[in-house]
Amino acid sequence: QVELTESGGGLVQAGGSLRLSCAASGRTISSYAMGWFRQAPGKEREYVAVISVSGDSTSYANAVKGRFTISRDNGKNTVYLQMKSLKSEDTAVYYCAADRDGNWQYDYWGQGTQVTVSS
Repeated sequence: QVELTESGGGLVQAGGSLRLSCAASGRTISSYAMGWFRQAPGKEREYVAVISVSGDSTSYANAVKGRFTISRDNGKNTVYLQMKSLKSEDTAVYYCAADRDGNWQYDYWGQGTQVTVSS
């Protein structure tokens, strides 16, 4: 069983930056693809970014491409989401998730961290 804990959320002005962290415990996530998702009030959860097991391959939703960067440190069992040029529409609860079997089905989820961007 993997437990994921997000941190780093908060209140930031539009144009600002935040770095989210997702720390894993219970077992190593070094063999799992990892993703970030978000859910804004009144909206469905949406995909934000994904990173491969090795970290060599990443993918982003169009809404965040060029502004967000996903990375991982397998030695620290942690995944990051660097967010820059934040917009009010980025306001959401951000979740990290682990894809254990490499089939784009996320098996483990964190509890989320709130990001609020003021305009």
